[in-house]
Amino acid sequence: MSTLRNTFAAMACATVLALAPGAFAREITHAMGTTDVPDSPQRIVILTNEGTEALLAVGITPVGAVRSWVGEPWYDHIAADMADVTVVGEESAVNLEAIAALEPDLIIGNKMRQEKIYDQLSAIAPTVMSERLRGDWKVNMALYTDAAGKGAEGKAALETYDGRIAKIAEEAGPLLEEKVSLVRFMSGMTRIYYKDTFAGLILSEIGFKRPASQDKPEFADDVGKERIPDFDGDRLFYFVYEIGDGVAEKVAAEWTADPLWQNLPVVKAGKAYAVSDTIWNTAGGFIAANLLLDDIEKHYELASTR
Repeated sequence: MSTLRNTFAAMACATVLALAPGAFAREITHAMGTTDVPDSPQRIVILTNEGTEALLAVGITPVGAVRSWVGEPWYDHIAADMADVTVVGEESAVNLEAIAALEPDLIIGNKMRQEKIYDQLSAIAPTVMSERLRGDWKVNMALYTDAAGKGAEGKAALETYDGRIAKIAEEAGPLLEEKVSLVRFMSGMTRIYYKDTFAGLILSEIGFKRPASQDKPEFADDVGKERIPDFDGDRLFYFVYEIGDGVAEKVAAEWTADPLWQNLPVVKAGKAYAVSDTIWNTAGGFIAANLLLDDIEKHYELASTR
């Protein structure tokens, strides 16, 4: 621990020395207060998965990032862009020494994940934190890109995304009246996902309806098989959080073989779709959101808006 304290002390001294006129040109208000950040930070450490996608979307490769929830160490859809990035732990278990060793000039994190270590992070470099996760990725992306000196680029990327949403809604037309169900299988539990989720927010933005039992501004419910009838809708998208041991896949196979599942009208109609958990839930950022829209276009047979 003494080594860690000495490292923080050295970084704090470096921060003080860096406070020369013009070194910190901008003030960013965020979930933990107000922080002076460099005008054009060059060495950014990002501590959320959705934050990593926000930076990549505006052409920034971080020097350090928390590992993806699935992957070795990155999600497949971002791995090529992250080849030279240093892993600094996980969202819920950040490695402070690894961060300090990178000598960042900006750290970006999230209050839900890293509030307890905010002071330690701030002793290493100016630190900016978003308030929460789940459906807030667009709000967070605006904050992250602004802090990184790419606010205009972030705004433009989000406007392009919103244009895709509008175009898909236009293409879907009367299909928007269909009710869409969301289900997730994991090791040891199955969940119905409501509207305060990554996929739930995107469906709402497009204008799709949800079954009455899922039309809630909430996160999710852990359910037993007796709730399978609540999975029904005009379309059902289900995803499996598999960490590599095969357990979640077995859970999904067991549930989807159950007579209650097999007798769902949406299943009988051939409109229950297995989709990527990474894209529909876990990654939770700009790049995944666009890939989710690709899935919507495919399953609804819409013209591409790319």
